Amino acid sequence: MKQLSGLDAAFLTLETHNSTGHVGGVCILDPTEAPRVLDLAALTSLMAERAPLIPILRQRLKFVPLGLDQPYWIDDEFFDIEFHVREICLPAPGSDAQLAEQVARLHSRPLDRRRPLWEMYLISGLAGGKLAVYTKMHHSAIDGASGAELLTVLLDLTPEGKPRTPAPAFTPESAPSSTTLLARAAGSLAKRPLGAVRIATIVGRSLPMVGSYVSPYVDAALGRGSNDGDVISTAPGLAPRTPFNEEITLHRRFAFRSVSLDDVKTVKNAFGMSVNDVVMAMSAGAVRNWLIDHDALPESPLVAMVPVSVRDEASKSSLGNKVSAMLASLPTNVSDPVDRLTRAHTATVVAKAQHATIPPGLIENVTDFAPPALVARAARVAFATGLLHRIPPYNLVISNVPGPNVDVFLGGAKLLANYPVSVVTDGQGFNITVNSLGGELHFGLIGCRELVSDIDVIATYLVDELALLVKLAREAKATV
Repeated sequence: MKQLSGLDAAFLTLETHNSTGHVGGVCILDPTEAPRVLDLAALTSLMAERAPLIPILRQRLKFVPLGLDQPYWIDDEFFDIEFHVREICLPAPGSDAQLAEQVARLHSRPLDRRRPLWEMYLISGLAGGKLAVYTKMHHSAIDGASGAELLTVLLDLTPEGKPRTPAPAFTPESAPSSTTLLARAAGSLAKRPLGAVRIATIVGRSLPMVGSYVSPYVDAALGRGSNDGDVISTAPGLAPRTPFNEEITLHRRFAFRSVSLDDVKTVKNAFGMSVNDVVMAMSAGAVRNWLIDHDALPESPLVAMVPVSVRDEASKSSLGNKVSAMLASLPTNVSDPVDRLTRAHTATVVAKAQHATIPPGLIENVTDFAPPALVARAARVAFATGLLHRIPPYNLVISNVPGPNVDVFLGGAKLLANYPVSVVTDGQGFNITVNSLGGELHFGLIGCRELVSDIDVIATYLVDELALLVKLAREAKATV
């Protein structure tokens, strides 16, 4: 039995009538040289074999009565691997568009909280004989970094894989009684005054920087104006309105693209930037073009939320969430591609400097302190009043998660790409997440179906933006 952290439990409050709290990924596989057939039976057997290495795959949530403390992961006494591993087949021709549509539909469905919070789908019928494996797991169990760690447990370095051994019989531990959970909650409540003092001290020390983040939104809520001249262009201000910063529905659109990492490095080296700077510039250019198409380009830059892993060596191989966030100005208001790249770099430097001044444990301490019942009530108020889409704290999420840089295999089939599928919420109806694998960057774009119905256009603009930057990089190199 393991208790969720406050941050883990906070992701449970994301789930409403129109949003889900799980994240996922789409692995594209080439089974051509696999030593055995990868079908539903083989994938189910593989997951049953590896499940003992990942205990959370066989654990479900147990909530504390009255929401007095964070819930627990406990063994699921009715665990059924066949419930979690499923299959579908695309009709001919098995195009990327068909795959994206099926993933969007699967990702729209919430997970059953009475069971372990994950599902896996083997998708056959793809063009060229390829296979796809779509997996989703609740964000309360993993973040981007721990999700990548989990994937490495399922992957092998050779098609033959590790020696196959039958999975040992699963003997679940008995579920704790309500009395036991209430007793634990009482002990936790007794420590809260000390926690309040600790949090107050941390907040007091970081108040100037926290205030610089919060003040634009307080001013907006109170109807106060602001002087544009007082705002540094590379520092995030109030997020402007866009078509995807509205109340979302439960329906999703998904798109994916891959680009050459060598091309990204060509741009990086020519202009003295980082890979992440190029990703931010590509995103800025793609979103800018889409906003122009919809006659909705704001005069001020958008604000991107960039997740930041705060894992140390002690928590490197653990699941759960060890993540913070920084807000970065996204130069969608700049027309020149190279200028956008330069400003994206500067904005990231500013965002990192601001983020470094905030104590790394602040978010975790605050979320651990607040009882789940209070957090849930606050979330319901925020969603019911529409605060998150009336004054969005940021416009979109842009996340970059590194992946393996060697050939890997799943069930004997070579992994060609791994496209992330993330979360959208009220006020932030669009998300860009990217993984690296096999000399390529793999972009996964998820959005509310009604707000970003043509999300595939943005994905194409990402590729176009990199091609333009590569052209300009080569021209710059030729003139040196």
